[in-house]
Amino acid sequence: MKKTLSLVLMFVLIAGVLAACGSNKNNNAGSSAPASGSAPAADSGKKKKIALITPEPIGVNAFFVLMDEGFKKAGTDFGVEVKTMQSTDPASIEQNIRTAAAGDYDLIITATYQVEDALKKIAPEYPNKAFAVIDTVVDLPNVRSVAFREYEASYLLGAAAALVSKTGTVGNVVAMDVPLLSKYTKGFEQGAKSINPDIKIKVGYVGGFTDPAKAKELALQQNAQGADFIAGMSAVGDRGVFEAASEKGFYTSGQDTDNTDGKQIILAQLKGTDAVAYETVKDFVQGNFTYGVRDYGLKEGGVGLTYVNKESNSPLSDAIGQENVDKLKKISDDIIAGTIVVNNPLQQ
Repeated sequence: MKKTLSLVLMFVLIAGVLAACGSNKNNNAGSSAPASGSAPAADSGKKKKIALITPEPIGVNAFFVLMDEGFKKAGTDFGVEVKTMQSTDPASIEQNIRTAAAGDYDLIITATYQVEDALKKIAPEYPNKAFAVIDTVVDLPNVRSVAFREYEASYLLGAAAALVSKTGTVGNVVAMDVPLLSKYTKGFEQGAKSINPDIKIKVGYVGGFTDPAKAKELALQQNAQGADFIAGMSAVGDRGVFEAASEKGFYTSGQDTDNTDGKQIILAQLKGTDAVAYETVKDFVQGNFTYGVRDYGLKEGGVGLTYVNKESNSPLSDAIGQENVDKLKKISDDIIAGTIVVNNPLQQ
């Protein structure tokens, strides 16, 4: 009797263990597949690993410098293991994304239109891996796209240029003639013409993001044609525009970060790549990460203009003056309220 009872208890115990194992297996499989529109829930007991892959060396490009700073700050604040991988060309972009996807990273963040082809190729191969891309849109079920409404801030910059200009001619020195950068040039044009419908706008394309010499040459040409305010829209190339402004005395503006000096660089069009990188990590760690498109404009504080949407460490130039700043603040409020509609050139 005792032997029979022992055998029964043994079989019951074995059956219970097998059932538990089967249950755990099913639960793990279910948690690895992302639900529609949301990221897979990560193991709360495991320290998360997140990679940031830039499409080019960070160097002195404020766009990537800020992004990397926000990414690393989030790693520190939320106890996440973070790693930045810098690419040098399309081949290394794909290699870096593929290496991170095949590895044990929980989230892979990358940026700009330069990574689109690689991301569209690799993300579908890893459907249970979470990806995020900043400053462009990749429509895939396991990718969060972070887009900016740069044209809203460009509208403000164009309006400011028209208010500052004494000659009625202003200019843009732009990195490349690509659709994405039309969000800068077309927004600028719409804003400038809202102040002065007859204003002349010169536009020159550098052909890349890291050529200050070419950018300076274009700025000097535009100044010779009467432009007394020339906006830098060429990333690292803006340094060449600033040099030309210092030599010739015209006014200029920078991009992404506050590089105003209160002398010739009197404005900066701001873009919070640090804030969105930080928020992307934060959302993932706190379980609020969703896929689809996240959009940042004036209302969300993702873009803006110095003195108008954010204070600057540099003194306000007399070329602008507080009266014009107040006008620009009213324009900004009207854009946020929808009273002024700024056209998105990518949707025209």
